[in-house]
Amino acid sequence: MSSNWIPEIMYEESEDGESSNIPFIMVPQSELMPKMVFIFESRETGEFEPGLEGEEVPVVQWDLHQYADMAVLKQNMSPIEYDNVRFALGLEPLITALSKGTKITDRIRDKVNTD
Repeated sequence: MSSNWIPEIMYEESEDGESSNIPFIMVPQSELMPKMVFIFESRETGEFEPGLEGEEVPVVQWDLHQYADMAVLKQNMSPIEYDNVRFALGLEPLITALSKGTKITDRIRDKVNTD
């Protein structure tokens, strides 16, 4: 991956002006999807300070967060390690999630085939 390319997190917008809840990154053909992204959290503290023209400006706290690609983690960790990460994120073990996902997919297929 080139050191010059900077991923941009975007949101798809519909014609009526509503944005999707799931962002995307346009990845150039010569690049790879980042394995990890860094995102700053910006949060107003409730305090204010004087701005350039004396106006009240909210004080903002910045905290850096890191987000890893779960597919990369799954590929490079043992099933137990991967399930530990899933647990830390509040997710069910992979085998449980896959079983539930299969049941949901089967119900959708049954519904589509009966209509």
